Amino acid sequence: MKEFMGKDFVLKNATAQTLYDNYAKDMPIFDFHCHLNIEEIYNDKKFSSITEAWLGGDHYKWRLMREMGVDESYITGKEHSDFEKFMKYAEVMPYAIGNPIFHWTHLELRRYFGIEEILSPKTAKEIFDKCNEKLQTLTARKLITMSNVKKLFTTDDPIDDLHFHKLLKEDKSFDVEVAPAFRPDKAINIELPTYVPYIAKLADAADVRIDGIDSLCEALTKRIEFFDSVGCVCSDHALDVVMYSPAEKETVDKIVKKALAGDDLTRQEIEQYKGYVFVHLGKQYARLHWVQQYHIGALRNNSARYMRELGPDTGFDAIEDQTFAKKLSMLLDTLDSTNELPKTILYCLNPRDNEVLATLINCFQQGGVVGKMQFGSAWWFNDQKDGMERQLMALSQVGLISKFVGMLTDSRSFLSYTRHEYFRRILCNMLGTLIEEGEYPNDVELVGEIVKDVCYNNAIKYFSK
Repeated sequence: MKEFMGKDFVLKNATAQTLYDNYAKDMPIFDFHCHLNIEEIYNDKKFSSITEAWLGGDHYKWRLMREMGVDESYITGKEHSDFEKFMKYAEVMPYAIGNPIFHWTHLELRRYFGIEEILSPKTAKEIFDKCNEKLQTLTARKLITMSNVKKLFTTDDPIDDLHFHKLLKEDKSFDVEVAPAFRPDKAINIELPTYVPYIAKLADAADVRIDGIDSLCEALTKRIEFFDSVGCVCSDHALDVVMYSPAEKETVDKIVKKALAGDDLTRQEIEQYKGYVFVHLGKQYARLHWVQQYHIGALRNNSARYMRELGPDTGFDAIEDQTFAKKLSMLLDTLDSTNELPKTILYCLNPRDNEVLATLINCFQQGGVVGKMQFGSAWWFNDQKDGMERQLMALSQVGLISKFVGMLTDSRSFLSYTRHEYFRRILCNMLGTLIEEGEYPNDVELVGEIVKDVCYNNAIKYFSK
């Protein structure tokens, strides 16, 4: 029987262990998609307790606690102490067998706090106290540097003034490169009641009077150029449902005016608007040599009751199952037809769509640009062992895993960087097994360089202008 989370954790053979120990383990991290708070990074946030650091905004943990029957007051409420909330989470842990959060929790305890005890109600008080003592010195920046992070992108709204990004660039005491990523979802989701008030804010931020599609595109372009001036090289889009329908500018202009007047739109009008704006944005990204990321297939805020009580992004999301290949292909092809398709990373939330994206990317590659189109890492509900293995297998079967840009955290937690270790172990086990089973030559040095590329080097090259 293997030791729990021992040195060879997830590594099932000697070659996999060699690849991890000699090539993957010490590679730096480039986290090119996360939801860390830039103000907390700049101010070097100090956490009040492990409860705040762990449970403050972690929807993964919240969902397990709810399934265990824990009252919401211990999850998102304010009436209980930090220790009481921590104890409720500890009560869940022994029952999380097979869930990646069991691994993530204990990786974080070991790597950041030096704690090898298993979290349970029996050990909760001791672990709570030890973590809190360590957190006296483990600030936000310290956790980032401890994780060997060299570069990261936050997720930022177009109307953001990027004040803290500017300040951080002037702070020479922190040698991690932090840049914004452009997330214009609120300007694209024309069907939502938040659209009209948001457009007014966008107009103010861009100093443009928005009264139609031309002025809307002008405002977005100005904000893209502003982000570019602060070091942004990347956008990010939540395409929960991929919508695209070709339309002339005059048609889309009428749609914008109709939406701004408060009138309801048809499904076709929504698709025409979104398609037109996506194409405009893609052309701007290509002009400035940015990367665009499309996250596809989330079914959000499924509980209307909890949406009213807690708001969005509180753990009530699931996997969408609509098909999207044809419309996504049309969108990419429209940009590609004028040679204005930027570097693009495609992520799917439904693992059913792995092969869809893995094959679609190779329809739009470009000579002279290595891996221009990327099938992104296993995302959200899939960033666990099985999900990562399936994504890596789909990519390797129909493309070049050696040119993959690798893992990211997609997290709001400063403790989530152990997910890179988890990914690297899974990657090394997969490639090591191919060698061990005679499916690839025993050239550990060559495969080791591939491992280093996937862990870090490919992403650094990919996001360079």
